[in-house]
Amino acid sequence: MSAALTVVTTAWRVQGYLTECLDSVLRHQHDTPVELVAVDDASPDHCGALIDERAAADPRVVAVHLASRRGPGGARNAGLDRATGDYVWFVDGDDRIVPAALGVIADRLRAEQPDVLVVGVARERWDRRVSRWTVPGDEVRSGPAALAAPPPPLGGLIVRRALLIEAGIRFRPGLYEDHAFGYETLLAARTVATVGHACYVARPDRLGSLRGAGSPEHATAVAQYEHPLTRPAAATAEPQLRRAAVRRAVDESLGVLATRVPAAARRGMFAEVSRLLRAHSPGGLGGLRLALVAGDRYRTYRALRALRRIPRRVAGPARRFRDVLRKAGLRLYYHWQLRRPLDDNLAVYAAYWYRGYACNPAAIYEKAAELAPHVRGVWVVGNGHEAPAGVVVVRPGTRPYFRALARARYLVNNATFPPYVVKRRGQVHVQTHHGTPLKTMGLDQPRFPASLRGFDAERMRRNLAKWDFSISANRHTTLLWDRQFPIGGETLETGYPRNDRLALATAADIAAARAELGVAAHERVVLYAPTHREWHPVFTPVLDVDALAEALGPDTRVLLRGHYFYDALGFPPRHPRVLDVSRHPSIERLCLAADVMITDFSSVMFDYAVLDRPLVIFAPDWDVYRAVRGVSFDLATDHPGTFARTFDELVDAFRGGRVDDAAAAARRARFRARFCSLEDGHASERVVRRVFLGQPSGRPPST
Repeated sequence: MSAALTVVTTAWRVQGYLTECLDSVLRHQHDTPVELVAVDDASPDHCGALIDERAAADPRVVAVHLASRRGPGGARNAGLDRATGDYVWFVDGDDRIVPAALGVIADRLRAEQPDVLVVGVARERWDRRVSRWTVPGDEVRSGPAALAAPPPPLGGLIVRRALLIEAGIRFRPGLYEDHAFGYETLLAARTVATVGHACYVARPDRLGSLRGAGSPEHATAVAQYEHPLTRPAAATAEPQLRRAAVRRAVDESLGVLATRVPAAARRGMFAEVSRLLRAHSPGGLGGLRLALVAGDRYRTYRALRALRRIPRRVAGPARRFRDVLRKAGLRLYYHWQLRRPLDDNLAVYAAYWYRGYACNPAAIYEKAAELAPHVRGVWVVGNGHEAPAGVVVVRPGTRPYFRALARARYLVNNATFPPYVVKRRGQVHVQTHHGTPLKTMGLDQPRFPASLRGFDAERMRRNLAKWDFSISANRHTTLLWDRQFPIGGETLETGYPRNDRLALATAADIAAARAELGVAAHERVVLYAPTHREWHPVFTPVLDVDALAEALGPDTRVLLRGHYFYDALGFPPRHPRVLDVSRHPSIERLCLAADVMITDFSSVMFDYAVLDRPLVIFAPDWDVYRAVRGVSFDLATDHPGTFARTFDELVDAFRGGRVDDAAAAARRARFRARFCSLEDGHASERVVRRVFLGQPSGRPPST
């Protein structure tokens, strides 16, 4: 196809952001003509599949798959080679375009036909706060004068494709390639126009980004910052422009050295900065710091920096010392234990903030006992909660608790450990989570301020840095959590370990679960399990379970399962056929016992769907919940069987048989195909083999 503008989007490990990026180009631009070349840089996640799905549905999309990873610069070059538009705009797969921006840009390009159009760029921080709106002024310099200031961010540059071809401008290998490209483009440009509004939203410091993690590869910054100084246009620049450009190249290179380059690689990078300064300085830079750089005096330079940091270094230990004094006693014991060797055969398990033995960690614990019996398991269980007989338990705040946390090789949790828990070198943290996400979670949650009570984004970021493995139940979850809970470790898309019990349940298992609750063989069991609502201080069901039991007749038993966030029911049930099972230790056994589940926005719906039994969504406050918490899809249209907003609708659905008619079964089948395809009863085994035995998880990601 042909269009005036080609957007080149590159994707490598950005699956959680890519759909939003593609939508920003294709769906939110008022039908402005555009060609989208989407390049899969041999990404090991779902990026390639997402691109192919979009290309199959939209003729504006050209899918490019690279056989091996080329890095951001090489991938953009591959996209540039496939572009056909008069202009090209490079939009990274984890960034996005502001709605309606393409129309404004197209009008400006038609009116002025510049070599380069510079647009404003907003920066979205890792916690979803948008800041640093960089808007171009009335005049952006080109030719040698471009050396007077840093180039705009890459997302702010829309370039005539013919200019890139004529000048032979390509992206260079290595990181910071956008810096060299921006300078080189403006040095070659003859005309530049601007759009004085932010049209592009960048995420330069998102968790998991290439530049966010330290590595020796950051040392390539020196070559990227030096490259513009070698261009013919730079050679003809006035001395003051060259001095400014050289000083900026040195300052930015040293900034990268101090914050992104590992200690072992800093000396070599410093030597490269010294060489750059000597090769390109026009003289007259002056200053002790630059003199030390020019002389390659790294040890003296480092000592000078250390002297300047002394006030901060004194203040930091003082604060830490005060914290240690406040903690005292057991915390001192914990810090002593942190200095002792790790126990390679010890794993600590926890669930729901120490509320007991449950969920994915319990399933992993049981499978580990079978497949990796050399790994001893210890459970952290809070006072007032118990674990099954034979399970070793430590209570929070005791010496055995701190010793286990400090010494265990493995820490397995479906929530978070307290912030004082240190991630030791060599420890392996496994985050199992505890539900497929319907509601907005993690780093996306600040978009919904009404849900932020108790939310601490900085603490969450520290927790994410500790996770080595993150377990996902399906592709939907993987894509969301790659953005909401981005980690530097490995996502295990295995299915949920806790659902193995449901997938492998026998008739005997079901009969035992019903017998435990005292349910007669002829009774229909309806399990009502609503989720937490932030605006309810105590558990207050929106469904009158007493009235429901009466309406459904004498052969129906209703089980009421309150959310674990609530300590007590707001209105305890009184009907003789309603049983409060809020304190029951296993939601899985309750699911086995139930013939029908009624829920609202709870993730338990995804687990119960494994059983392929009738599922009813009762959500009279769906619109409120969607506004307060935000959701990942419209449950009202994509529900797993029956959706009711009023009590009368709910009762009519039961009486009329609609909770399990052909239409409900078809919707449930679609729901199961989307969310339950991995639930084959072997998720726990895949996790144990990967984490404890170091084997492949045994199943590729779903497609």
